[in-house]
Amino acid sequence: MDALNALVALTNFVIIPATAYGAQLALGALGVTLIYGILRFSNFAHGDTMAAGTTATILFTWALQAAGVSLGPLPTALLALPLGIAVAGLLLLGTDRVVYRFYRARKAAPVILVIVSMGVMFIYNGLVRFVIGVDDQNFADGTRFLISARDFRDMTGLEEGLALKSTQVITIVTAVVVVALLFWFLNRTRTGKSMRAFSDNEDLALLSGINPEKVVTVTWLIVAALATVAGTLYGLDKSFKPFTYFQLLLPIFASAIVGGLGSPLGAIAGGFLIAFAEVTVTYPLKKILGYLMPESLEPDGLVQLLSTDYKFAVSFVILIVVLLFRPTGLFRGQSV
Repeated sequence: MDALNALVALTNFVIIPATAYGAQLALGALGVTLIYGILRFSNFAHGDTMAAGTTATILFTWALQAAGVSLGPLPTALLALPLGIAVAGLLLLGTDRVVYRFYRARKAAPVILVIVSMGVMFIYNGLVRFVIGVDDQNFADGTRFLISARDFRDMTGLEEGLALKSTQVITIVTAVVVVALLFWFLNRTRTGKSMRAFSDNEDLALLSGINPEKVVTVTWLIVAALATVAGTLYGLDKSFKPFTYFQLLLPIFASAIVGGLGSPLGAIAGGFLIAFAEVTVTYPLKKILGYLMPESLEPDGLVQLLSTDYKFAVSFVILIVVLLFRPTGLFRGQSV
């Protein structure tokens, strides 16, 4: 019975939250790896792109809520999500036309584009804060517990309860659908195959008649969709605060690099690896060890390796280790 209680506690506080967080990081890392693989630079504005798309989604959500439109038990944000994606797509295409195209035409070195993207990052960050403010925003109507800890205890007779939020299920299901659509697009459609060819060998792709501007446009639109979905799911699961998305840039980049930059499958694996590492290292293990160990050996302290304030340090350490010993990542992407 104690082993079951320990398993339930581990599932409740580590496995379920880490799975939802991993899905969010994976979607964010997919955007980073697509830009690196196709446009050949590291986009440091990606975290604030997520914030911009989520801000648009929140504003449309509030408008729908004010009009009395809802999805019943589901968050209204799911209805507003396509509109948020459209705004993020227009923002990225406008930025590409005004900023990135200039440097691309002159075949600027990737490091120049990285520096330019940092400038874009600060502009996006300021724009988002100006539009929606700096405070936490809660836009998740319809969220509820599919399983509450009390109901679980009553059903099972266990001492430990299990809670499952609807936003966590929505995050996982949406991520699976989005990833499936993305892989289908890249592997089955003519445009997707053109993007892969452009990523593998730009010169050969151009000689084959592939339109580079079309590839760039479609890439930015896909990135806008991935960033907005990832940002909105993160905001629904937790809350929305612009500076949080700026901080998410580190675990997202760590996910992409650990998995292998340029490898979509690696981005997904890296996202879940980073998420489980962060949640596991920062979770106090006292309760779980209390169930598993004899009473005389039960720990007095929290048995927490790191405070949650330092959870981003976990992704940083993993990133450094991978860069030192396997710079191509787990799935042999492009070397950083």
